Amino acid sequence: MTTGQLARLLGVSPTTLRSWDRRYGLGPAVRADGHHRRWSTDDVAMMREMCQLTATGMSPAAAARVAQRHAQRTDTTEAPAGGIPLAPHDDEAEAMARHEQAGSGLPLGRVRRECRGLARAAMRMDAFEVQQRLREAVAAHGPAVAWEEVMAPALRAVGRKWQASGERYVEVEHLLSWHISATLRHRYVESAARGDQRALVLPVVLSCPAGEYHTLPFEVLAAVLADDGLTVLMLGTAVPPDALMSTVQRVAPAGVALWSQTRPTADLRLARRVAAARWGVHGARTNSPVLLCGPGWPSLADDSLDLRQVKSLRDAVRVLTELHRGAMPMR
Repeated sequence: MTTGQLARLLGVSPTTLRSWDRRYGLGPAVRADGHHRRWSTDDVAMMREMCQLTATGMSPAAAARVAQRHAQRTDTTEAPAGGIPLAPHDDEAEAMARHEQAGSGLPLGRVRRECRGLARAAMRMDAFEVQQRLREAVAAHGPAVAWEEVMAPALRAVGRKWQASGERYVEVEHLLSWHISATLRHRYVESAARGDQRALVLPVVLSCPAGEYHTLPFEVLAAVLADDGLTVLMLGTAVPPDALMSTVQRVAPAGVALWSQTRPTADLRLARRVAAARWGVHGARTNSPVLLCGPGWPSLADDSLDLRQVKSLRDAVRVLTELHRGAMPMR
């Protein structure tokens, strides 16, 4: 296999392969005509492991040593079923992972090791590894911590990367966003399925005003609330005002959260209209408190119509949980 073919197979650039060869000695065992690289099956297996290890957050230098050591073992021993192992299992490899710093080609700063691995997988456009890293992060830390310390830093770094390079890497952000959304929605579905559906309490409604298409923060919120056993009704992006008002009248929610990423989509008139809406039996009518979430909303001088502004994911979870628990059961 040529270097170009291997690069396409692994989702890395030929320059990266040549750099790994020059820096860490991860080159093909045989070179045609003395200098043209030709990668054998064993070479390809070694480079696959290199990519797998760096996707876990291990530094390239440490990953190269582990991959080379495993490749050398296969020269004298029979390879295990499935080929070369995809992760180190000895103390030396763990020490490498703990002490070596790594770069991902992204301005990440000080972040969790899982974030570096996720960023590397995204930059390689390795969808399988991206999904694997996301699943592991949510399983290990829960959706809130996984979002704040793994997903969001990687997304911000990718955004800075394509903005600084004339949108050259915008496809990386699209890939990463899609898989983050898929992971969070899967977590929500799993958590909601574990809940007691017979406990018919008033739901909380999550919605974006017309023109707002950023839903990832609310997908995190939905997953966290479902984990905590709340009943969540997620309406998603760009909900027309009349559709939102109809929903409030029909389901009588314990609370309504509105997300606005930018000032043009922060519809205070709609928020006040929702907060003022009355529902319930005649003589005992009430309303649903409204939470304003996201950086698009202006600071409010008063909350006379039960508008509540929250500044963080954890603040939104706390307020919605209090409203949900204080709501009367549906009849």
